[in-house]
Parts: sequence; C-alpha cells; structure tokens
Amino acid sequence: MASKSAEKSGHTNALQGSMVVVRENVSPLTSSSDDVTMDEADRKLEAMGYTPVFKREFSTWSSFSFAMSISGVYGSLMSTWIYGLQAGGAAAIMWSWVIGGAGAWALALSLAELSSAYPSSGAMYFTLKFLAPEEQVPILCWISGSYSFLARECTLLIRKQATSILLEPSPAVPPPNMHPVRCCSQLCPSPPTSLTCRPTIMLCGYVVFHISVLVGACVCLLVQTKEKHSIAYAFTDFQPSSGWNPPGFAFLFGCLTPAWIMTSADSTARIAEEAKDPARIVPKAIANATTFTYIIGFLFNLVLVICMGDPLELVQSLSGQPVAQLFFNAMGRTPAILFTLCGFVVMNLVAIPGIQAGSRTIFAFARDDLLPFSHHWRRVSKRSQTPIAAVWLYAALEIIVNLLGLMSDTAISAVFNVCTVALNISYLVPIVCKMLYGRFEKGPWNLGRWSFVMNVVAVGWNTLMAVIFFFPTRLPVAAENMNYAIVVFVFVLMFSVGFWYTRGRHFYTGPGTRRPLAATVVETLG
Repeated sequence: MASKSAEKSGHTNALQGSMVVVRENVSPLTSSSDDVTMDEADRKLEAMGYTPVFKREFSTWSSFSFAMSISGVYGSLMSTWIYGLQAGGAAAIMWSWVIGGAGAWALALSLAELSSAYPSSGAMYFTLKFLAPEEQVPILCWISGSYSFLARECTLLIRKQATSILLEPSPAVPPPNMHPVRCCSQLCPSPPTSLTCRPTIMLCGYVVFHISVLVGACVCLLVQTKEKHSIAYAFTDFQPSSGWNPPGFAFLFGCLTPAWIMTSADSTARIAEEAKDPARIVPKAIANATTFTYIIGFLFNLVLVICMGDPLELVQSLSGQPVAQLFFNAMGRTPAILFTLCGFVVMNLVAIPGIQAGSRTIFAFARDDLLPFSHHWRRVSKRSQTPIAAVWLYAALEIIVNLLGLMSDTAISAVFNVCTVALNISYLVPIVCKMLYGRFEKGPWNLGRWSFVMNVVAVGWNTLMAVIFFFPTRLPVAAENMNYAIVVFVFVLMFSVGFWYTRGRHFYTGPGTRRPLAATVVETLG
C-alpha cells in the first residue's frame, strides 16, 4: 500500500511540476529555477498516457531531413538494383518502381495520417490503443510490437550488409570482405538530439550531399556513356533471367527494391516526442520525403537503364554489383570508385537516424513494460537527453545479429526478406483496424476523402508484397539460394503468441494504460 501511495503521489507531482516518475523513482526534468511550461504537444502526450521526457527540437526541415536520410535512396538502390535486373531487365526495373513505388507511397501516406492523429515514439504500435477494440489491444500490440522489434533489429543489419557489399571485390572497388567492419561500425554512441536535428547538419550535411552525389552520378553517366538506350527501350525491353515461369510473374520480384527503400516511413514517427509540432511536422516529413524519394528514385532508375548497356552482362558480372559494374563500364575505374564509395558513405550516414529510430523503439516498448528489464531501458540521460541504455542495447543486439553475416549470404537474405515482411505486418495491422472498427479520429494532417482509397491500396499491395518476399528470387532452388524468411517469420509468430499466453497476458495491458508506469525516469548516466 505504501508503495502504491508513493507512486500515486509522485505521479501527481509529475503532472503539476517538471518531474518525471517511474515506480518509486523521482528525478527533476529541469531545475526549479528553469521551469518549462508544457505546450500543446506535451499536453496531448500526457493525455495519451505518457509524461514528456525529451526536449522538442526537431523542426520542419530537420524532420524532413531525418525522413530523407532513412531511405538512403542512392546507396539503397545501388544495393538492391539486382532484383529488378534479374526480374526482367529494363522494363522490370522501371515498371516495378512505378507500380511498387506507388504501393509503398500509399502505405507511407497512410502511416503519416496515423502519426498525425497519435504522435508518439511508439509509432504504429502505439496507435492500436486507439484503433482496436479495448479487449483486443493487448494481444494486437504484443504481436505487432514483436514484429516491429524484429524489423528494427534487422533493418540496420541489412543497411550494413548493403554497405559492406559496396566495398567487396569488384572491377571498381578492390578491398576485401568487410564483415568485421560491419560489426564494429555498430559501436557508435547515439548523438544528442540537439546535434542530430540541426538543419545545418542533417539537411545541409546529409541531404545536400546525398542529392548532389545522385545528380552528379546521373550527369556523368549521361555524358560518358557513348551508346545509350532509348526511353522507349527503358519501358518495353523485358529480358527475365530469374528462371521463373511465367516470366511475367518475375516482374513482382523487381518490386522488392521500392518496397525495401520506401518502407521505413514510420521511423520518422519515432521522433514524434522530440518534434516541436509532431501532429503536423512528422506526417508532412513522411509524406514529402517519401514523395521526393519516389520521384528521384524513378529518375535515377531511368538514367541507369538508359546507360546500362547489355543487361545480361550486368547480371552475370562476377562482382555481383551491377551498378558498380555499370559505373565501371561507362566511366572507367576512377569515377566508378568515387561514386561507389559515395554510396558507401550514404549508407553509413543512414545508420545515424537508424540508431535513433531503433533506440526510440526500445525506449517506447520499455516504458510499457513490453521488454525484459524494462526499468533499465527506459531511462533517459539528463545530460544528453537520449535513452542511453536503449541506444547501447540496440547497438549490442545489432552486433549479435550482424554475426549472421559471417555465416552465409543465405542467412542475410532471409533476414532481409523477413525484415520487410515484419515491417509490413506492423504497419498493416493498425491500418486494417482503422478501416474495420471506425475508431479513428483525424489529426491536423489527414488524407481527407482519399483516406479510404489510400488505405485499401496500401493494405492490398503490401499484403501481396509480403507474400512475394517469402519466395526465392531465382530458380532452380538450391540450398544456397533458398529463401528461409518464412521459417524466421513463423518462429517469431509462434514464440510471440506462446509467450503471450504463458506469461505476457498476466502483466501486459497495452501501451500507456498504466499511467504512472508509462512514465520514464531522467537520470544522469555516466
């Protein structure tokens, strides 16, 4: 009784002053001489069940920069271009981006609408509290959270794998295998929010560099390539080499590229508690960055196709890096090294917002007691105003998962596929609940009359893509090219459901449902 009374009393203080509470721990968010008046965003967060603990520093431009940096379209497209190339060459590359990108774009806009209505670091997992019937919220959040957590842990692994591939032996870049570098690169601390969100660093430093490299590569390719294909060729020449029959089915595998590049839209929603006006800034950042990525990715694909020469030669390249080979064929060794290394830099810069989004995911789950030892992972450093423990947990888990890269490329491929499927599941569950139960309340940014149409397209297309990700991309199937994603997916589902019925349902009641326990403690760590 005394403990419960202390919790209640402590929580009351948190609401009245600038205090943050978790269980019996109390620590000031600011000094008594520097009281902060709670703004509208903080009051809404309080109403949703959480005590604000982060400083709101992300502006419109820095949020857009964060959203743009997640896709890393230049480096990501270099790493995944092989899927469209194998699926059918020029036409498969272009039409898979147009159609598959439109499906990913509809999904991003649907997520932006939800993030406007319920801005929280829990992102889509948290929205289920308001979209699903009350009795279904705990189990839906439990399963959705499991797949969201899996996807977050796998996402940075795939980015690092793609980064290391760019530096493996090829006609353009001669260094040896980079698996150890990929593992060690996780050992980087989370930068303070005030550093990460500054427009001069994120926008000018990353976005300008990123787009400059992309435009520069396009211009150099168009100038240096002597024999170019026509635009008509880009949309009509179909040369499948995946072995699938009918060949038209292979076209769907080309859609894996836009599905991978454009499916991390909710990462920006994870910084909602650090944005100045999250109900407007965050969804605009998601929508604008995804639209820009869709357009610039289309133009980059078009340039690559026009300048690629013989597609079968690129498919059969010993390097396994068709874009690096394309650079080498068109521009020679030195420019090819330069633009390939630029892709390496872009992919490494993606890791910075990736770590931030991943650590906020762990933080959000921990404050809902969804993870073991949650009381450790939800702590926030007063000095850096970041969840340091969550950052290092995320980095440690990434290092462990990265060890799969030392085992085989087959294991990496399975992780790549299950990552996108897991993301789709965590996204589609709240969208389906929104359409089925009619509990959704619009936020300041919404799709209006197009909301239902966008939701239907998002659910239909991305459900199809989730199934496609379970198929092997090449035939005949052998042990080295088998897709084991379904094994990982089913294992996680069985483990999640089994743990729910044996343990989870006895203590987990959903996000933000136990208000005093939903807060977090601010401490000076280190």
